[in-house]
Amino acid sequence: MEGVTILVVDDEFRMRKLVKDFLQKEDFTVLEAGDGEEAIKTFDENKEKINLILLDVMMPKLDGWSVLRQIRQESKVPVIMLTARGEEQDELFGFELGVDEYISKPFSPKILVARIKAILNRTEDKQKENKNYGGIEINTEGRTVTVDGKLVELSLREYELLKYLLDNENVALSRDKILNNVWNYDYYGDSRTIDSHIKKIRHKLGKKGKYIKTIRGVGYKFEVK
Repeated sequence: MEGVTILVVDDEFRMRKLVKDFLQKEDFTVLEAGDGEEAIKTFDENKEKINLILLDVMMPKLDGWSVLRQIRQESKVPVIMLTARGEEQDELFGFELGVDEYISKPFSPKILVARIKAILNRTEDKQKENKNYGGIEINTEGRTVTVDGKLVELSLREYELLKYLLDNENVALSRDKILNNVWNYDYYGDSRTIDSHIKKIRHKLGKKGKYIKTIRGVGYKFEVK
C-alpha cells in the first residue's frame, strides 16, 4: 500500500527485519525503533506521516505499555501490540489503553499483513465519517461536533449552519445563500437570525470560533488561519 508508513518497534533485530521485509513487499514505508525511548523519539519526529504502529510489549528503557500511554496522550494512530504473552488479562489491559489489535508471538507474517490492511481500511472508513477542520471535527454519521477532542453541544440548526460553513470552507457565503441552504426557501424571517446563531456557535467553539470570519457587506466564511 503506497503512501502508508508503519513504525515497527521491537528490541529484537531479527523480528524487525522479518516484519520489515514483508511490509516492504507490500509497498509499505517502514520506520524502525529498537526500544521504547527510540520509539517515542521516532514517533515525535514523524507523527504526521505514521499511519500505524507495531509495538512490542517487552522492551528495555520503556516497555510497550509506557510507549502506548505517551502516544495516546496526543494521537489516535492505530496500534498493534506484538507480544510473547498470550494471557487474557494482558489483552484486556492493552485494549483499555487503546490497542487496536493484539497479536501474540510467534505469528504468521502473512496474517500480520492481513490484519494491518484490515485496520487501515477501517481507519480510512472512519476518517471519511469524521472530517477535521483545524481541530474542529464533525461526524456526519452521528451528527456530532468536537473541538480538540471535546464534545460541543449544538442545537440542530447550529449544527446544520456550522456544517454548511465547513462544507464550503474558504468560500464567502452571503446571508441570503445561508438562509436558502440552511433554513430553506420557505423561511421569511429576519436574516439577522444568522448573526445570532453565528455568535452562539463562535462562543461554543471557544478559541476555534475565530475561524468563522465576518465578511463585511456579504456574510460569513469559514477559514482556518
